[in-house]
Amino acid sequence: MDLAQPALALLCGGAVGFVLGLIGGGGSILATPLLLAVVGLPPHQAIGTGALAVAVNAFANLASHARAGHVRWRLAAIFALVGAFGAALGSSLGKAFDGEKLLALFAFLMLAVGGLALRDQRAAPAEARAQPLGARLPRLATTGLGVGLLSGFFGIGGGFLIVPGLLFATDLSMIEAVGSSLLSVGTFGLTAAANYAFSGLVAWAVAGEFVLGGVGGGLLGLRLARILAARRAALRRVFAVIVLAVGAYLLFRAAGSIRGGI
Repeated sequence: MDLAQPALALLCGGAVGFVLGLIGGGGSILATPLLLAVVGLPPHQAIGTGALAVAVNAFANLASHARAGHVRWRLAAIFALVGAFGAALGSSLGKAFDGEKLLALFAFLMLAVGGLALRDQRAAPAEARAQPLGARLPRLATTGLGVGLLSGFFGIGGGFLIVPGLLFATDLSMIEAVGSSLLSVGTFGLTAAANYAFSGLVAWAVAGEFVLGGVGGGLLGLRLARILAARRAALRRVFAVIVLAVGAYLLFRAAGSIRGGI
């Protein structure tokens, strides 16, 4: 038995968990590139396995936010349920898409995420937060469907999209949007993972090792975050640079593979 892959999966999971604990989000976007480039999974299997790992970690973190009273369950459930339909459709499209071309699109997504991470997310204006749920429901459902579609297509949790989506469509504060987003992150990830698993595109052992590493890394990241709380903005900028660099690498790799196949 080759012991290198389990060790690499643990380390990569630890790295993702560490980033999530340190800056409070975004680290799951690194799961697929790490599973692809470091652990050595093929593109579709990396996406399916990453989606499962992200879903498990999201539900674990959801419990902590729920205990702290940061989850608005009704709004979170509507967004997650509608988005799950989008995630199912998106993951079906992703499976049918050429792996290397999907990787190239994923690289463009990472570049966009890196750019967004350089900007501060702010809550919606007060006038947008004063509307009753019935008036906000069409916007909430439409946003959830679109975010779920993207999340399923790329096999990501999509927290970096879900949080702004919830702020745009609801009256949630930032901490409530972060806590409530985890229900959608877990639901979208689990929906995509189930779709990929149905086609045999989930490496179950690797997913378990990745999650296990993520738990340990998350605890370390959270401890360091408390020490470096005043430098959170600087840490987020460092994260943005890392995501931009990884996105550029994936785009270069995917472009080479596509050119080689022509």
